[in-house]
Amino acid sequence: MKYKIKHSTTYNYADYVSLCQNQARLTPKTNRGQICHSSRIEIEPTPNYIRSFSDYFNNQVTAFEIAIQHKKLKVTMISEVELLIDANDNLKRVDVPWQDVRNLLAKPNTTELLKTSEFVLPSGLIPIDDGIKDYALISFKPEVTIIAACKDLMARIFHEFHYDPGFTTISTPLSVVFSQKRGVCQDFAHFAIACLRSIGLAGRYVSGYIETMPPEGEVKLEGADATHAWFGVFIPNIGWVDFDPTNNVLPCDQHITLAVGRDFSDVTPLKGVVFGGGSQLLDVAVDMIRLE
Repeated sequence: MKYKIKHSTTYNYADYVSLCQNQARLTPKTNRGQICHSSRIEIEPTPNYIRSFSDYFNNQVTAFEIAIQHKKLKVTMISEVELLIDANDNLKRVDVPWQDVRNLLAKPNTTELLKTSEFVLPSGLIPIDDGIKDYALISFKPEVTIIAACKDLMARIFHEFHYDPGFTTISTPLSVVFSQKRGVCQDFAHFAIACLRSIGLAGRYVSGYIETMPPEGEVKLEGADATHAWFGVFIPNIGWVDFDPTNNVLPCDQHITLAVGRDFSDVTPLKGVVFGGGSQLLDVAVDMIRLE
């Protein structure tokens, strides 16, 4: 399955911006489940400086600076990605108990395990407490396989938490999301990761896209697809396996990965500093077009 993705972010400012410096994490990854065949970024106004590099988590970053006055900034990434829909076929044979994975991460004896063990630690947006651990242990019973336990956790979040776009912001504490059981995909991913880390497993945050389908008989609107977030868990000899608690599915043929990190702060699609500008209006539009 191949997709062409167009992700446009537009800032309209009330006053002139004299200088902006930004980092964009908008280049889809190539990993176990997908191949990014091409990508190009278009920036208006034209940057005075631009370069690309890989960050600590091996995400592709485009850094740029605009040093001329402007009242509008538009950043568009156009990519072609192939999804490998058979990437999860071997999961049916994974029968390792979750406690065995926890024990390996507690005493990492390889470079891979040592690097992965960083994702067991709490992070800025994902604190851990006893209440979250108690919630996790309902799914992670003794001797349950790690795949079965993660599927159960994913399903419980899907059924017990209410999707409410107006309830949270990036600064809403995870404790509020947990107590009210409300939020959006970002919150559900953060909560699931907190559950994993509370019992010694490695959980990471995944940002990307999900294809949306119009109601039967209606035409798909331009820009109607969405940025999305889910979580991944590390399994020895397999690598990272993703779970989407917002939709209760294992990402396969409609999810495209952009970036991974400890939490949202590591994978923000576009962030930076602006001098001037006053108030601003933000518009984000995503199109995922099936090529075959």
